[in-house]
Amino acid sequence: MIKTFILDTNVLLHNPDALFAFEENRVIVPFVVVEEIDSQKMRQDEIGRNARLVSRNLDGMRAHGHLAEGVRLPSGGVVQIELNHQNLDAFPVVLDRGKYDNRILAVACHFHKENPGRTLLVTKDLNLRVKADVLGIPAEDLFKDTVDYPQLYEGVGHLNGTAEDMNALYREGELALSGSECACPHQFFVLKDPDSPSQSALCRHLDGTLYPLNYADAVNYGVKARNKEQKFALELLMNDDIRVVTLVGRAGTGKTLLALAAGLTKVVEHKVYRRLLVTRPVVPIGNDLGYLPGSKEDKLRPWMQPIFDNLEFLHADIKHRRQTIEQLIENGTLEMEALTYIRGRSIPKQFIVCDEAQNLTPVMIKTLVTRVGEKSKIVFTGDPEQIDNPYLNAGSNGLTYLVEKMKGEALAGHIILNKGERSAVAELGAKIL
Repeated sequence: MIKTFILDTNVLLHNPDALFAFEENRVIVPFVVVEEIDSQKMRQDEIGRNARLVSRNLDGMRAHGHLAEGVRLPSGGVVQIELNHQNLDAFPVVLDRGKYDNRILAVACHFHKENPGRTLLVTKDLNLRVKADVLGIPAEDLFKDTVDYPQLYEGVGHLNGTAEDMNALYREGELALSGSECACPHQFFVLKDPDSPSQSALCRHLDGTLYPLNYADAVNYGVKARNKEQKFALELLMNDDIRVVTLVGRAGTGKTLLALAAGLTKVVEHKVYRRLLVTRPVVPIGNDLGYLPGSKEDKLRPWMQPIFDNLEFLHADIKHRRQTIEQLIENGTLEMEALTYIRGRSIPKQFIVCDEAQNLTPVMIKTLVTRVGEKSKIVFTGDPEQIDNPYLNAGSNGLTYLVEKMKGEALAGHIILNKGERSAVAELGAKIL
């Protein structure tokens, strides 16, 4: 049964390929959406880039038909631009028809009246979905790139084993894992003896074999793991064969600190990479980066202050720690960059840390991952339960999307950190507030 999907502007700005995501069904783009897309095309960020891509896609379709009548796609579906329906008896007069959202609702109302049960409004706007529900119009988020967050891959499992298994693991440096087809590359396991619960071993899986941890007790820039999840995280961070690392956890679990400590160790002490590159998405509530005065570095400093706080902690034993950090920046060992300036770059032989990655869309994540050059490593940290982007949630953000897509790849590793180590107050706040 052919269905009709009406797309909101935020869906296309979030994922410009949404035009092609509905197979053989009919996709309706309200004319007001085209107007909103046009108003965003001059922006020099990911939203502007997506707006331009949507415009190019629609323009390319004109060669295959009239958009007002519908253009057939290779998948068998149809994309149609629909003029706004203003004169509807069923549309409530209390709704201001001059507002863009209400004009989109009017289009949805028209098609729902024509095809009840076969029309769906697709929007990432919570309030618009509520309005649609009041009018009896089915409405949903775009689920093509949505992950079931409560079921997110944790990166760790538990196994039963004997004392002899544990001895063999440490004696031989490996242990065959039966049923390994269910385990992911670089998945961690806690091996326990049911007859002796106090005995356990921490290990990492790869290609059907368990290996003991190599970096569990390592001290990196004065930082040592305080719990088993942090030990697992260091194993991922310090292993140069693992090129993509995702660390997920609440505030205070040590995600950013561990990533920076491992990066500085690899760059400054081991000389494996030539630079530590740190980036964060700029998601303000109010004016964006361009409204701050000064040079790019001056504008970037407020957004990077949490990174500086962590760097100062790592250099706490050094008398002139601020000067030391500034020296690392001046000589090119440490670089901080806004994601705005990442597009178009190729980044070889660098240890890259992307903090607060939960505020990125899947398209932004792809943009950043595809910038990674030869012999580089990239680490994503974030908390999907603390999202500032109004059109993302725990299941649709780029970080959880990346975890789900990468969990079966030998170049990638993931762990969820659960225990807060910042302070008792921070842990209490993360749990109950």
